[in-house]
Amino acid sequence: MTQSALNKNTSSKIEKKFWLMKSEPEVFSISTLKKSKSTLWEGVRNYQARNYMMNEMQPGDLVLFYHSSCEIPGVYGFAKVSSKATPDPTQFNKKSEYYDAKATKEKPTWFCVEITFVSEFKKPLSLNEIKEDTNLKDMLVIRKGQRLSIQPVSFNDFNYIQQLVNK
Repeated sequence: MTQSALNKNTSSKIEKKFWLMKSEPEVFSISTLKKSKSTLWEGVRNYQARNYMMNEMQPGDLVLFYHSSCEIPGVYGFAKVSSKATPDPTQFNKKSEYYDAKATKEKPTWFCVEITFVSEFKKPLSLNEIKEDTNLKDMLVIRKGQRLSIQPVSFNDFNYIQQLVNK
């Protein structure tokens, strides 16, 4: 995403929220999102992460796309939330590893949002770089024990990262 496009999204509408969403690149990478243009963020089976999607994420919110469980964990690009939460279809599919026998179409348990590709970084912002940058000392992703796949990000941290990757 260009600096001017991000500025348009961040400075004129501060009510937007900002998120970090983790994915293992072998499962779903920023390159895969770039090719597909958008995807449902299916398979989340943590109640707090689900609640973020159900109750807080809104279309237009901006996302730091984070690769985990890989050689260089870190932020690899930008995405944006492109739909409100809908029932996660994998919970109803008996062949899916995310099938939930207790979930019904009338009373789904799991929800997901759609995200859309915005941009891929030329070089990732590694977890080590985030940890070493005192300006990012409050990010949840660097806190011990913080393994949640969806995390809120402050406006200031998002803007700072945007400036770092656009240098």
